[in-house]
Amino acid sequence: MAALANAMFLLVASGAIAWEAIQRLANPPAVAGLTIMEVAAIGIVINGLSAWLFVKGSKGDLNIRSAYLHMLADALVSLGVVSGGILMIYTQWFWLDPVISLLIVLVIVIGTCGLLRESTQLALSAVPRHIDLAAIDSFLRQCPGVSDIHDLHIWGISTTETALTVHLVMPAGHPGDKFMDELVLTLNQRYSVQHSTLQIEQGTTNHSCTLISVGRH
Repeated sequence: MAALANAMFLLVASGAIAWEAIQRLANPPAVAGLTIMEVAAIGIVINGLSAWLFVKGSKGDLNIRSAYLHMLADALVSLGVVSGGILMIYTQWFWLDPVISLLIVLVIVIGTCGLLRESTQLALSAVPRHIDLAAIDSFLRQCPGVSDIHDLHIWGISTTETALTVHLVMPAGHPGDKFMDELVLTLNQRYSVQHSTLQIEQGTTNHSCTLISVGRH
């Protein structure tokens, strides 16, 4: 929810910046280039350093990625302000201020859309983007003693952890704890599924998921 809220905040803030920039395009006001450059330079240092500290963790944690994008967006805004300030001091082209703002908005929106999509999927318990559902399905069907699988469900339980439940049809019966432990370990190491719940069936009755039955009605 934190990542989703951050993504929505960035989009709302981008909209506000774009609206102000469009209004300023019609009548560009004079800008104190030197003053805004000094303030923005401080922003570049602080936000740039903060974003750099989040880079490594942003690859595996959606919440850290949202914080990283937030800091990076602030650094980009400051960088745009400094660049615009330099140009305006020497050219008096004050229309550069809103144009640069619009370019910054475009960069922020492009970077935020992916965050918004992933955080929405997580909130809706959808299959995480980094999970290969087809590969996991194929792997489980090829396990020794498994004749069929059904009710395979995969969803994110946090920004760093994924859960899986599945019914394994094994006519010979329960394969033993060692088999189960190895299967869970493989799902974790190879497919990034940290929490697996496996149900063993012999296939002597027709098991059906109640969710599928409800969906059909």
